[in-house]
Amino acid sequence: MTESTRTRNAPDVFAPAKLGPVTLRNRVIKAATYEGLSRKSLVTDELIDFHVRHAAGGVGMTTVAYCAVAPEGRTDRRQLQWTDESLPGMRRLTEAVHAEGAAVSAQIGHAGPVANPKSNGLPALAPGRFFHKTTTSFTRAATHDDLRRIVKRHGVAGKMAIEAGFDAVEIHFGHNYLASSFLSPKINRRKDEYGGSLENRARFARDIAREVRDRVGDRIAILAKLNMDDGVPGGFWLDEAIQVVRWLEEDGSVDALELTAGSSLHNPMYLFKGDAPLREFAGVMPQPVKLGVQLFGKHVLKSYPYEDAYLLNDARQVRAETKLPLVLLGGITNKRTMDLAMEEGFQYVAMARALLREPDLINRLQQDPDIESLCIHCNKCMVAIYGGTRCVLVPQPA
Repeated sequence: MTESTRTRNAPDVFAPAKLGPVTLRNRVIKAATYEGLSRKSLVTDELIDFHVRHAAGGVGMTTVAYCAVAPEGRTDRRQLQWTDESLPGMRRLTEAVHAEGAAVSAQIGHAGPVANPKSNGLPALAPGRFFHKTTTSFTRAATHDDLRRIVKRHGVAGKMAIEAGFDAVEIHFGHNYLASSFLSPKINRRKDEYGGSLENRARFARDIAREVRDRVGDRIAILAKLNMDDGVPGGFWLDEAIQVVRWLEEDGSVDALELTAGSSLHNPMYLFKGDAPLREFAGVMPQPVKLGVQLFGKHVLKSYPYEDAYLLNDARQVRAETKLPLVLLGGITNKRTMDLAMEEGFQYVAMARALLREPDLINRLQQDPDIESLCIHCNKCMVAIYGGTRCVLVPQPA
C-alpha cells in the first residue's frame, strides 16, 4: 500500500468508532492519569468534576485511573478500590460523564510492588521479596493463593464496573505494577510456573484478562495497558511484548490494547519524556526520601528528550504483528500526530498531559485543526498528584 493510499483510507479521528460493543463519539481517549482526588478509596465531587471537564472538552472516552482490585493493591490508602461502598459514587461519576456525551472507562489493576505498604497498612506484593527504596520497606512474595485471589478480584471489578455504568475497563499490565512485574525478567526471579520462561511470566496477566472476559462477556469493552519496554536493562522488552500481544489476541480476552512503556519502580520518566522535575518531587517528599531524591534523584528520574508520537517506532512493530485494535499513546498533542496515528493503522489515540493543560483541546481542534497544544512537557503535573492532578501552569480559582 502506498503512502497516498494509506492516507486516503485512514479513518477520521473525530468520527464515531466502535470499541468492542461500545460506540465512541470519536477516537480520542483521555488516558489514565492518577487524579489524586479520591478519599478513603471513594469517589469525590472533585474527581467527578475532573472527568466531566474532559468529557465536556470533547474526548470520546475518559479513563478513571487506578481503581484497585484489592486493598493492598492501592498505591496509597486514598486510592479508589472496588467495594460495595464505592459503587454509588462510581455511578454518580459515570452518569455525569455520560451527560456530557462521552464514554467512561475504569482502569482496574493491582499496584503490586508500586503500592505504598506504609500508607495501606499492608505488605506490597511482588513476584519475590526485595527492598523497595522509595518506601524503604521489603515487598512480600505473592503466594499462589494471592495470585488466584487477585485474578478473581479483577473479574469482580469488571462485573462491578458494569453495575456502576462504565462503558469499558482497562486492565493495567504496565509500569511494573503487579502483572507487569511478573512479566519483567528483572523483577520476576521465581522458579515456579509463574517464573522463568516468557510463557510462565505471562501466565498471571493472561489469567487476569481471561477472568475479566469470562465475567463481563461482551457487555462492556475490555482494554489492556501493556508495556512494550520497561526502560531498564534486563527488563521486559519489545520482542517479548509482541509475543504477549499475540497470546492476548489468541485468547480473545481483550478488545484493544493501549501501548505504554517505563517502570514506576526503576525508570518512571521513560514513559513521560521531557523535563524531570527533581526539585518539585523533593519538595513534596518526607525525609529520608526527600534527601534521597536530592542526592540520587537524577539517576532514577532521568530526563529524556521529548518529540511528538515518541512511542510510535516501537508501537509500529506491534502494529505489524497483530490485528487487535491498538491505542497509540505518548506525545499525541495535535491533529498532525492524531492523523499520523490513523495513517499508521492505529484505531485510537490516548492523550494525558496535553489535556491536563487544556481539557477542551479536542473541541478546539475540531474547530481549528491547526492549533498547537500549550503543554510544554515540564512534567510538573506528575508532582501535582499529591494534591489533585492538574497542570501547574494553569492558575487556580481564588
